[in-house]
Amino acid sequence: MIARLSGIIVEKTDKSVIIDVGGVGYEVFVASVDYENLYLNEPAILNTYHHVRDVSEELFGFSSLVGKRLFELLTTVQGVGPKAAMAILSVADFEAVRNAIAQNDANFIAQAAGVGKKTAERVALDLHDKVGAGNINNTGFIVGNVARDDALEALIALGYSLADATTKLKDLPADLPTPEKLRQALAR
Repeated sequence: MIARLSGIIVEKTDKSVIIDVGGVGYEVFVASVDYENLYLNEPAILNTYHHVRDVSEELFGFSSLVGKRLFELLTTVQGVGPKAAMAILSVADFEAVRNAIAQNDANFIAQAAGVGKKTAERVALDLHDKVGAGNINNTGFIVGNVARDDALEALIALGYSLADATTKLKDLPADLPTPEKLRQALAR
């Protein structure tokens, strides 16, 4: 299983990038939020999900562990394969998608290419308890837990689920330095 790639982006296609790792080019499908932040001839690190089928193998890559964990959760929903999960994650940044799922917002999820209303409702129903609601303000967006939250990434790397990591960071001040956030989260 290929879990992580570190190399140079040598090509960008419609929904994927080719990352050169020691002279070997790997095609990796990425969500639009990551696609926009990957640049040709620049180094990149992608956390990958290696999808193996009878007739092919595909890599799906994420700049953050949060994105990868959310992708893995999405693929557990009946009727949501890797391509549909990637389409859902391409609607907005990972945190906005997670927030929509936590709030049972099937209309937001249904914006994904190829994802119908019934599938979107199933995603919201099956996963809203698993993604954690975070600290939701009056605009509906999560405060203090952004997609690139290093403390959230660290907790996931330590083996916490996305929901558990979110719960541990809930109500901690957003301006706390990452080491202090981690210390307080782990003490809970």
